[in-house]
Amino acid sequence: MFQLRICGVRSWCRIAAHPACPVHNFRSKSTAASSTVVEPLMHTKGSSQGEDPVNTMPYSGAKRGSFTQVKPLLGNVFTEDGFLQAALRRMVPKEILDKFTPDLVRFGHRVASEIESLGRACEEDPPKHQPYDAWGNRVDELITCDAWKRQKQISAEEGIVAIPYERSYGTWSRVYFAAKLLLYAPSSGLYSCPLAMTDGAAKFFQIHDGNWAAQKAKAFPRLTSRDPNTFWTSGQWMTERGGGSDVADGTDTRAIRQADGSYKLYGYKWFSSATDSDMTLTLARIVDESGEFTKGTRGLSMFYLETKGADGKLNGIEIHKLKDKLGTRQLPTAELLLDGAVAHLVSEEGRGVASITPMLTITRIHNSIAAVGGMRRMLHFARDYATKRTAFGKRIIDHPLHIQTLARMEVETRGSILLIMEIARLLGLEENNLATKHDMQMMRILTPITKLYTAKQSISVASEGLESFGGQGYIEDTGLPSRLRDSQVLSIWEGTTNILSLDVLRSITKTKGETLQAFFADIQTRMDNIKTQDQLLITTMKKIHQAKADLMTFVQSASTQEPIFMEVAARDFAYSLARTYIGALLVEHAAWAESSQVDVTVASRWCEKDLCPVTLGSAAGSYKNDGISHDMDMVMDGYVGNKSKL
Repeated sequence: MFQLRICGVRSWCRIAAHPACPVHNFRSKSTAASSTVVEPLMHTKGSSQGEDPVNTMPYSGAKRGSFTQVKPLLGNVFTEDGFLQAALRRMVPKEILDKFTPDLVRFGHRVASEIESLGRACEEDPPKHQPYDAWGNRVDELITCDAWKRQKQISAEEGIVAIPYERSYGTWSRVYFAAKLLLYAPSSGLYSCPLAMTDGAAKFFQIHDGNWAAQKAKAFPRLTSRDPNTFWTSGQWMTERGGGSDVADGTDTRAIRQADGSYKLYGYKWFSSATDSDMTLTLARIVDESGEFTKGTRGLSMFYLETKGADGKLNGIEIHKLKDKLGTRQLPTAELLLDGAVAHLVSEEGRGVASITPMLTITRIHNSIAAVGGMRRMLHFARDYATKRTAFGKRIIDHPLHIQTLARMEVETRGSILLIMEIARLLGLEENNLATKHDMQMMRILTPITKLYTAKQSISVASEGLESFGGQGYIEDTGLPSRLRDSQVLSIWEGTTNILSLDVLRSITKTKGETLQAFFADIQTRMDNIKTQDQLLITTMKKIHQAKADLMTFVQSASTQEPIFMEVAARDFAYSLARTYIGALLVEHAAWAESSQVDVTVASRWCEKDLCPVTLGSAAGSYKNDGISHDMDMVMDGYVGNKSKL
């Protein structure tokens, strides 16, 4: 007899002491009252039962045994998120919050009871492209499932895009919108993607006036409509075969002016998300009468085009192929040939890239909210599953190591929720013309920080979340693996982590350091306003002050280095800003009069991590020429192709 005891679980194996003994029992027994005791699979010869041993096997014939796993269920995604509710109570004036909370409660139930299953249906029935009909005619029909079409109707009815433009709640309309999108995005079957671009297009038309009043008058009311019969979605077709964020050198589409003042576009759009949208905004180079055009950023202008003409046919657009993607398979993403697509200029000539900026802010914020929504949803499922799944004699929620893992995911999620709510608050102030210079500087530096950090953490939480389901997390028809695949796009779309890190630096240099000064001042003000006697919170506050001081010291030191120093440090620097700022937000929340000891613990746990990794990198010499050289040697060791010029 051999016995092993771990956390109250007792297992043994009894093996015959002599070859002549027919007993071969393998038995597992648990001390937990709720666990199933597995009886011996076989009786010894001549047993009193007198039955055929095969017939007593639980898996014989059509029998499959008694064990099944319980599917995790989704409850009301708003009322079961205590932290989101608390964050809203702290941020939003009670008289405003009382007005839109009932809608969030109602919508939280709708997400669980209706929208979640539609999102899953979008994954199971992805879009298809039919280039030709049965008679050889080019039709380029894009076929989407009924659930995808229903998501468009629901998003209009719920006002996901409309809420911030209706401004029924003033500056708090964007916070209301952010909370609602947080609930919707992870169940939307990726319909949150076209909504992001629709919001960006609406923002573009709202703030830009010019010789395109007719296009604005037609598009804006449709982009912000709550009527499913009139609601439009918009694409943003910027990426061409050159690919990536470098649109200045990567855009080759040409625009030919027509006699009526419109343009015809000719080009190849390499990555066109929301291909089934009603309209799109896109970049192109205007060709003059002699056939010449301007290269670089100054040659790009913004154009508006409707994807279909009055006859219902595509507007000079040929769908070359649908992209076969790692994730976001619910979303139709295509390579498109523009062959005389009728379009209208909606920017000053050569000011197309500048026109992108406000749209980019909106889509990056959408990206961030979707990332955090995915984190929260994974935890909702993992938490419910942990209360049902039994392993080693007890529910897995009763295993301390498992609950510790979920708690670490929860800390990441709570910090990210506060970050997206803060950026939504700042956007609400800006849209209502109430933002101070400090607010605008904070929004400029926080937008890329928020996008890059939440995207990466969403992938981490999704991956960790799959592990919490064991093997079921790896099985496609549970619906869980798609959540990890879909999260990967968040760190790529609208700027990779490195591109966004450089954008953080750009925000600092273009304002001559004012955005960074505002960042440090914001943290200091939040800490100065905290009055607490809680020793754990006081200790945590000291860590925030130290991280801020380390960041300031690093910046001063970096100013004496060569320009390449900060470029190489950009990623670690951005992470340091994100972690320190989230820490400050969590401490501020924990010091709130209505907070709990759990909130103090969350802030403390957050600040247990390295808040300022850039200081370690700097001390190690990672950002200097020797460090760059070592990086190159490691990466290129053994490579025989053309090497870098660094």
